[in-house]
Amino acid sequence: MNVLVDQYLADGCGRCPLGGTPQCKVHNWQAELQKLRAILLDLGLTEDLKWKVPCYTDQNRNIVLLSAFKDYCALSFFKGALLKDDKGILEAPGENTQAARLIRFTGVAQIAELETAIRAYVGEAIELEKAGLQVDFKAKNELQFPPELEEKFARDPDFYDAFQALTPGRQRGYLLYFTGAKQSQTRNARIEKYRAKILEGKGFHD
Repeated sequence: MNVLVDQYLADGCGRCPLGGTPQCKVHNWQAELQKLRAILLDLGLTEDLKWKVPCYTDQNRNIVLLSAFKDYCALSFFKGALLKDDKGILEAPGENTQAARLIRFTGVAQIAELETAIRAYVGEAIELEKAGLQVDFKAKNELQFPPELEEKFARDPDFYDAFQALTPGRQRGYLLYFTGAKQSQTRNARIEKYRAKILEGKGFHD
């Protein structure tokens, strides 16, 4: 067990002002999170804290995240789109999500009922990583680059190179956010706001 995960379970992720208070959403799912944690550790995964939430890895390869939300807690598989999902329990976190898939939980009894499936899905995810399989992301040229971003690329080659060095998923996240603004002024503001993170090689949610 990782002491950082112990701290997460005690105080939350710290992303909002409710961290460390009884109102933190992590406290709503203590029994469920502990049960899921026990299963993942029993499967031999290494426990760490990444992006301020528990992350479970196999030979330094990310397998699954353990997260708490307002109405549920979840296991989020990094390459869930590649899993067979025989039980039909995986969901995409958002309509534009290409790789990640999650399983939602709202009670310990549900986790107990699905424990065999959970173990099978995690085992499959580990084997996918060992085999080096990758999600077939939509081609970069299918993504829409706003003119404001293209203009900044033309004026700043280093900015362009930094964006091209991002993973397809990170590029997609930024482009969806930038193009989601209807006005050019707003698109420019969004690009400038995240310029430093892009230059650091970080994703929208990092």
